[in-house]
Amino acid sequence: MIRVLIADDEWMVRAMVRTILDVADDITVIGEAADGAEAVSLARSTRPDVVLMDIRMPRADGLAATRQLQQLPAPPKVVVLTTFDLDEYVQTALGSGAVGFLLKDATATDMLTAVRSAAAGDAMLSPKITRRLLARFAAPDPGTGRKANAARQLQVLTNKEREVLVAIARGMANTDIATHLHLSEATVKTHVSRILSKLTLTNRVQAAILAHHAGLADDGLA
Repeated sequence: MIRVLIADDEWMVRAMVRTILDVADDITVIGEAADGAEAVSLARSTRPDVVLMDIRMPRADGLAATRQLQQLPAPPKVVVLTTFDLDEYVQTALGSGAVGFLLKDATATDMLTAVRSAAAGDAMLSPKITRRLLARFAAPDPGTGRKANAARQLQVLTNKEREVLVAIARGMANTDIATHLHLSEATVKTHVSRILSKLTLTNRVQAAILAHHAGLADDGLA
């Protein structure tokens, strides 16, 4: 059973999310928080597997709460709840330890998939959302040498790891990558772990952005 904590300052959003999650047999909502401080406190006492974390909240916002959660002995997976188009803090949240993000207008299916993926250590990055993220946070930056620098960072990867990285940047989950590259899902998970370790990254979104900077995923994200 996947234990989920919902953190959002709008009670209607919390109610909507709970209603969706309560339908699933493998997911249980163990608490709701109206701000970041309460989210951290509840996470310490209830030990959720996944926290759905809003960013803009009173007292402590989602960014501060996410950073604090990463200090716990067994930190939960944090999925950012965001309106995205209005939220300039998504990249900071991911850099603070969040494993992914979920739009507040996501379908029920996407919300359930995001929770299950996070619990399994696999962030949900659909191609549509990946394109929107990269368009905002990884836009071309001519004249800085960023592409060459990113390409140098990727030199530590094997050919197969590069193939997996491109698939990540194109929004594929581990199961899709396994099918696409004719590998077992366990092998894909191993490759993903090695990629993040070699590149000193904390999540798949950062890996996707780096691949985009290096020009590896241009065809898949155009």
